[in-house]
Amino acid sequence: MIYEGKKKIWSEYQKEIPDDHYFYVRSCIRQNFFPASEKMFLEIVRNRLGRDFHETEHHTTCGGIAYHSDAIPQETVMTIIARQFALMTEAGYENYVASCITSFGLYTETIESWKHFPDLEAKIREHLWKTCRKEFKVPKYLAHASDIIYKYRNLIASKARYKLINVKTGKPLRVVEHIGCHYAKMFPSKGVGGAEYPYVLAGMIESWGGEIIDYPERRHCCGFGFRQYLIKANRGYSMSNTHKKFESMEPFKPDMIITNCPGCPYFLDRWQYVISELEGKTYGENGYGIPVFTYEEVAGLVLGYDPWDLGLQMHQVAVEPLLDKMGIQYDPSMKYKGNEGRDLGMPEMPHFLKCC
Repeated sequence: MIYEGKKKIWSEYQKEIPDDHYFYVRSCIRQNFFPASEKMFLEIVRNRLGRDFHETEHHTTCGGIAYHSDAIPQETVMTIIARQFALMTEAGYENYVASCITSFGLYTETIESWKHFPDLEAKIREHLWKTCRKEFKVPKYLAHASDIIYKYRNLIASKARYKLINVKTGKPLRVVEHIGCHYAKMFPSKGVGGAEYPYVLAGMIESWGGEIIDYPERRHCCGFGFRQYLIKANRGYSMSNTHKKFESMEPFKPDMIITNCPGCPYFLDRWQYVISELEGKTYGENGYGIPVFTYEEVAGLVLGYDPWDLGLQMHQVAVEPLLDKMGIQYDPSMKYKGNEGRDLGMPEMPHFLKCC
């Protein structure tokens, strides 16, 4: 194919990401799984990149988990989202950035629904006024937080203290990138690269020196799936999805996994422990698992932040082998220390999965 033709096709997979002035909303579950990621995101974009990010203590969950679990109807979740948009409007912003993939997908679904069904939007505006006495403008731009890190990936690379390179061999680290299903599969045009060629994480990996691994189940779901995990009897379905991904990537010997969804790093991290307890099998080198990171954590490591300030001690799979490969300096004795050096206690160790 002619090069210019390729460029034209690829341009259709791009999305416009604003340069500055964002209204940021956190995830309701990420703060419980990996509590330092959102704090690190704001630290990077505000203090290292100099961007204006506004957030308010009045925002709430988007209602996505309840909606996708059939616990609340669509009009209810749309009213919750309308209130979030009202908070953005009151603060004087028009660029909306969501931390959560499920929220991003749900905001997109809501906005697209209103475009096609203006009577529904009018009904939601009426609901919002009756319940909260608030009005809103629809965001001019909607982005996921990983879009922002992607947009400034080269600027981050220019400030990097470390790269995704094995300092012992000089070779790029082999990285699995895992895209949350609600990022681009629901509305392909809303994610960088669409559903077929999502580039939001791959772009970060390339800019920061790593090598992207392609493997058969690269676009397979992590296994969260809401209904198949929230109902205890269905959790075997969740784990079987994750197991399938690890069996597929194992021959390619990845050094790490990077994700952009709240649930994905949790399940790809925690299920490695469960699989090891059930089967006595681990997927990483020398009995260690494959460490799983959020994109904020990887950006923080590249920029030289302390691993324990990034909250990496919250991971089930040991991160130290990856830190050693990157040549990152860290104090092992501080791994389970809280504020002012307070001892948080050692967690119980797994039977098979090695931990540092």
